Amino acid sequence: MNKKIAIVGAGFSGAVIANQLAQAGYTVEVFEARSHVAGNCHSERDAETGVMLHVYGPHIFHTDNERAWEFVNRYAEFKPYVNRVKAITRNQVFTLPINLLTINQFFNKTMGPAEAEEFLASLGDKSIVDPQTFEEQALRFVGRELYEAFFKTYTVKQWGLQPSELPASILKRLPVRFNYDDNYFSHKYQGMPAEGYTALVENIINVPGVTVHLNTRFDPDLKSEYEHVFYSGPIDAWFKHAEGRLPYRTLDFETFRATGDYQGNAVINYCDDAKPYTRITEHKHFSPWEKHEKTICYKEYSRQCEEKDIPYYPIRLARDKKQLELYVNLAKKEPNVTFVGRLGTYRYLDMDVTINEALITADKFLEAARDKSQMPAFVIDPLG
Repeated sequence: MNKKIAIVGAGFSGAVIANQLAQAGYTVEVFEARSHVAGNCHSERDAETGVMLHVYGPHIFHTDNERAWEFVNRYAEFKPYVNRVKAITRNQVFTLPINLLTINQFFNKTMGPAEAEEFLASLGDKSIVDPQTFEEQALRFVGRELYEAFFKTYTVKQWGLQPSELPASILKRLPVRFNYDDNYFSHKYQGMPAEGYTALVENIINVPGVTVHLNTRFDPDLKSEYEHVFYSGPIDAWFKHAEGRLPYRTLDFETFRATGDYQGNAVINYCDDAKPYTRITEHKHFSPWEKHEKTICYKEYSRQCEEKDIPYYPIRLARDKKQLELYVNLAKKEPNVTFVGRLGTYRYLDMDVTINEALITADKFLEAARDKSQMPAFVIDPLG
C-alpha cells in the first residue's frame, strides 16, 4: 500500500494533520509556497527592537476546546494573555467589547448592571423583529448611537461594504456585557505561545516521517503519486479558478517604530472615519512577560483581495456561497483529495477551531484507512 501523503500548506491545518498521520506510520510531505511555516500565524523576532512580531497581524489563542488546548500545550509553553481592546471614536477612548464602563462613559451615566440593561433595551429598535442584515442586528440590540459610534464606519473600513449589505450572522453574538469585564474573549483558556506561533508549528511538524518543502508550490497533477492529498490552499485555486475567484478581504500593514511605549495597549481600534486604518497594534504588548526599550507598531488597512495578495477573510455573501457551491461540487468529484482549513473550506476559522478540525480530519482518515472506506472531500461541510 502507498502510505505517502501530500499536504499542501504548512499552517495549523497542514501541520496538525502531518503530525497525526506521521505518528500513525505514514510518510508525509508538506508543500508550502512561502518561506516559512505557520501561515498567517507566522511570528518572528524584529531585528531592531527584539520584539516578537505577529507578521500577518495579531493572533491570540482562546478556546473552550479541551482537545485543542491540550494539543498546543504539548508543543509549546503558553503564557497567560488577556486581550483588552480599546476603541477610539468621537475623540474619546472606550473599552471593547461594549461593557458597563463603555455604556456609562458613552452616555455620561453611572448605571448599575440592571439599569444599564434596561436602558440599552430601550434604545433598541423594536420594530426590527427578525434582523436580516448586520445593520438591523445592531440597531435592534444596541440602538443607533452605539451602532454609529462603534460599528457602522469600522465595518465599512473592514469589509468594504455597507452594514446593510452584510448578513446579520456576522453580528449574531454581539458581545455586550453589563459588568466591567474588559476581557475581549470569554473562553476558558486564553494565552500566547512564549516563543511565538512559528516555533509552535515547527514543533508540531517536527516528527519522524514528515518532510517540509518550503518555497514550493504543489502541482495538482502530482496527486496520483500519493495515497491522499490534504489541501489547505484556496479551494478555487485548486481548480484554477474555473468558476471565478472567490472574494476575500486582505490586509496591508504600515509599520512604524518608537522608543518606549507608543499607545499603552496591544490593540486600539479606530471606529470612525477620522483615520483610514481600522486599528493600530503594538506588538510588544502581546508578550507582556518580555521587556523591550523600543517598540514597533502596525497600522492595519483592509481592502479587497487581488490576485497576488494574501487572502485573509472570506466574505461569504449570498452570491459568494452560490459560487462556493460550484467549487464544492467540483471538489466532491476529485478523488483522494480532502479540502481543509480556512482557505480550503472558505470559512473564517479561529485557530482553535482549525486545530480541532484538523485533528478530526486525521481521525477520519485513519478510520477510513482501517475500514477501507472512501475519505470524503470535506470532513466539515463548507456550506453548513
